[in-house]
Amino acid sequence: MHRKAVSHLKRVDPILARVIERVGACRYEARTDGTHFDAVARSIVYQQLSGSAAHTIYSRMVALHGGEPPTPAQLLATADEALRGVGLSRQKIAYLKDLAARAASGEVPIETLHELSDADVIDALTRVKGVGRWTAQMFLMFRLGRENVLPGLDLGIRKGIQRAYRMRALPSPARIEKLGRAWSPYCSIASWYLWRLLDVDGVAGTPAVKRQGATPRQRAKRNGRVSKRSAR
Repeated sequence: MHRKAVSHLKRVDPILARVIERVGACRYEARTDGTHFDAVARSIVYQQLSGSAAHTIYSRMVALHGGEPPTPAQLLATADEALRGVGLSRQKIAYLKDLAARAASGEVPIETLHELSDADVIDALTRVKGVGRWTAQMFLMFRLGRENVLPGLDLGIRKGIQRAYRMRALPSPARIEKLGRAWSPYCSIASWYLWRLLDVDGVAGTPAVKRQGATPRQRAKRNGRVSKRSAR
């Protein structure tokens, strides 16, 4: 998968080529099930929570709406106290309701975002309260599958670059942008490899959304389920 992108990255950046060899095959892929609205709503629910806690709250929100992710109209019609009852904070309820209102009014063309340019998607999504540039970039990468996104302010990207290029300090946005010019038009693939480098090396702080492609043993190890025999 992504052979053309991997070949390009290995050709233009010898250091990234070594990262690619260490990490292995690229398993970056977009999650295309469900609706764009649900993808953004899910990202709001998951903000600043562990994966398990966020999954529980999100599942309760879905159950509250009959077992299906709510539409903008359904979410707007749901009482705040009912949403509080599934574990959502008042701030996140406000963010979700703002997303739903902008989607319902058409201010954010939520279900046709895939027709827009990367810049226009970011502009549309960042109108929503609680959705910043990073969240919009994750939507581009992991929902729309856009291959040339470089979230330069992401701590995992900065740590990955620092580790791969053996820098004393975290790289500046200008340095990351310079590297990205060589990686283009496959910055998303480069980003995936940098996140996975941290995962392979056991560096903390890699969000679950970026951990695609881990082996069953790696997933078990992160969850503390590797037996002594399998760890040998």
